[in-house]
Amino acid sequence: MSKACQFEGCTVGETNRCALEKDPLTCPNRILSESAQTETTAPDATPDQDIGAPVLTTPQELPTFPPSTTLGLEAIESMMAKRYVTVVGILGDPEAGKTACLASLYLLVSHAMLEGWSFADSQSLMAFEEISRGARRWNEGQPPDEMTVHTEMADDRRPGFLHLRLKRASDGRCFDLALPDLPGEWTKTLIRSSQSDRLEFTRSADVFWLVADGRILSDRVKRQGAITRLGQLAGRLRAMMNGASPKLLLVITHRDIVELEDLVLDRIRAEFAKHQLDAEVIPIAPFAEGDAIKPGFGLNVLISASLERPGRQPVFWPNSTPRGEARSYLNYRRET
Repeated sequence: MSKACQFEGCTVGETNRCALEKDPLTCPNRILSESAQTETTAPDATPDQDIGAPVLTTPQELPTFPPSTTLGLEAIESMMAKRYVTVVGILGDPEAGKTACLASLYLLVSHAMLEGWSFADSQSLMAFEEISRGARRWNEGQPPDEMTVHTEMADDRRPGFLHLRLKRASDGRCFDLALPDLPGEWTKTLIRSSQSDRLEFTRSADVFWLVADGRILSDRVKRQGAITRLGQLAGRLRAMMNGASPKLLLVITHRDIVELEDLVLDRIRAEFAKHQLDAEVIPIAPFAEGDAIKPGFGLNVLISASLERPGRQPVFWPNSTPRGEARSYLNYRRET
């Protein structure tokens, strides 16, 4: 209720009547008491639960690069839940050229020089940058002795993955690749003791790259040990796959320096045959010396072979010729 009025001569405070014959509650000249002001503004008061809340909402941030680390298994599994991802198992001795292969692949894609393929996306760009950084640092025009550094894992028990989404030029289809960057010591441990806990993800791999140093395989003194280890590695993989035959690609590095003889390749195939396995041989040169072989030689073939699917799929439910004396459906699950 109004107690006073700004209009001269108004006695609304004593008579409760407006001198201008207006409603005392709505007259613009009225002066409200503190209690009336509280009652009027109470509905708009700030609720107790809003006390301490932020004054402004958090602004939507622009997309940023992922952290400079490889992806974990959880990130790959989340990606696989949305679309098909080709998981590649990359194994080989230390210094065989596994990381160099990944670094060269990234450099080719980033410069649109991977024949038949183009870049579509990646969730691990910063990780690719880390492994390829050594190839960018030249000393007065001279290439470094080592294009990549030895792979070391932040967690010695969990693999780290690089993600790459490529678009095929022939039909415009896109393919996602999950490429693990593993230290060669993991492969040596698998061969020596069949310890496969850290490589459990390979059970879901679509294809395996068995990376071997072409220089060692061309050395008459050292190659027999390397060939034997490749055969043992193939046997370990078959055992991990519970007897199934995984798709194997034998990746021979340093094609710019050596070219393996057919006799050596036949000996490797013979080792694989002991475990009822076969492998397609793909020579590559991630970084080349001289002009005869270009850097990145064979990597486009390696990617195409990794994503190649069998031409004929097995018949899910083949037709069978009916027999008059047999009633197959009625005999289904019948105990005899």
